[in-house]
Amino acid sequence: MTNQKEQTANFQDMPEVQKNRWKIFISVSLFTFMATLDGSIVNIALPTIAESLNIPMNKSIWIVAVYMMTICIFLILFGKISDIVGKIKIFRIGTLVFIGGTFLSGLANSLDTLIAARIVQACGASMTMSTNLGIITEIFKPQERGKALGFIGSVVSLGSITGPSIGGIIVHYLPWSYIFWLNVPFGLLTLLLGVRYLPKDVSKTKGSIDFAGFFIYAAVIVLFFGSMFTGQEIGFNNTAIQISLALSLLFAILFIKYEYGKTSPLIEFAIFKNKSVTVGLICALIVFGANFFFAILMPFYLQTARGYAPSAAGFIMMAFPIVMVIAAPIAGSLAYKLGAGKLTILGLSIIAFVNFLFIFIKIDMNIAYFIMLVGLVGLGNAIFQSPNNTIIMSSVDKKYLGILGSLNALARNIGNIVGVTFATTILFAAMSFKAGQHISTYVKGEEELFMFGMHVTFVVSIFFILCALILSVWQEKKKS
Repeated sequence: MTNQKEQTANFQDMPEVQKNRWKIFISVSLFTFMATLDGSIVNIALPTIAESLNIPMNKSIWIVAVYMMTICIFLILFGKISDIVGKIKIFRIGTLVFIGGTFLSGLANSLDTLIAARIVQACGASMTMSTNLGIITEIFKPQERGKALGFIGSVVSLGSITGPSIGGIIVHYLPWSYIFWLNVPFGLLTLLLGVRYLPKDVSKTKGSIDFAGFFIYAAVIVLFFGSMFTGQEIGFNNTAIQISLALSLLFAILFIKYEYGKTSPLIEFAIFKNKSVTVGLICALIVFGANFFFAILMPFYLQTARGYAPSAAGFIMMAFPIVMVIAAPIAGSLAYKLGAGKLTILGLSIIAFVNFLFIFIKIDMNIAYFIMLVGLVGLGNAIFQSPNNTIIMSSVDKKYLGILGSLNALARNIGNIVGVTFATTILFAAMSFKAGQHISTYVKGEEELFMFGMHVTFVVSIFFILCALILSVWQEKKKS
């Protein structure tokens, strides 16, 4: 039962908030970009960091893995807390924690201290990621909400895709610590914008925090993603990896059963009775996974197979976020007029079609044609993500916006991790099949071997995207 304050207080009825709504958006989106960027910018600097800290390359991957795992662990917890104490309050605290963790990451002089700093940084990132969509949904009226959520979707993709390019430029000219330190002044700027324009929370709910459920959920994340990252390194035939994956499934079942018996659960499973929410989250997970198939394979194709310099490859890949930044807010606006469901179907169709074309690309194909394909991937994502965010965030009562924003971000992050793992696993399995021997890296001088593996990987990617497309068509037909 909501209290009187929940029933009457509304940012959309406050003239001062509406006057500053786009300034509030800038504050939220800038920090969203930074938090997303730090999930991908470190990748390209791993060899430099490994050499500087005198650690083996296989150990350095945990600098990225721990950041992503920590975000996934705390997203749901902070989403629930934000519904109770206020989304803007948690967002503000998250910005401070993130800036502190970012500064400490640049100071780290060992793997242990860097991982510890990255955990702090990821806690702050999870606080902002779990609240950003809820804040935007609360502040913007329905006719502008799609456009605003579209911009947020563009910001997320921009951070994910441009990270390696920006990171490559930084480590070329500056010590690796500046990958983190250059974020600090921008973080302080967004913090000042937040102090100036973010209003006080008016929407809160009564409830308690299910910490027992949180620890069961955390065990699921640690066991599953720890197994996925370690399995990439030592192989999934390892008995310990298989046991760990089985335990993660058992804990997941335990978590669901435990939560159903709680009066104030960590996740309100009642929201999944809303089929629009459930289908939207599943499709988001699939699309972000497919995007990481693309993001992992294309640098290999451009740099290793075709011989482009990292900077040139980065500029070619920029066609994705450039198109998305332009198209996403337009798609968000059209969602209100034409119907979000129809646009998600169109976006998924474009993504599936381009992935189909990727099966036939060759080493000597025209680079202008390739850039056009990359841009079409960005267009498909723009047309899908903005309306899909609108469907998810507009389908429930505002008291669930915090947890729903967390689930949306969790779907994105799980999609990213699963996409990375599946893409590399399928790629090397296909290459091994073609070569008749075990292969776990790119074989120089055997470009056709890589091309075969890449084509097989995109076949699998198409299968997943078609599953999302069928789900979306089914959901749209049910509504009509």
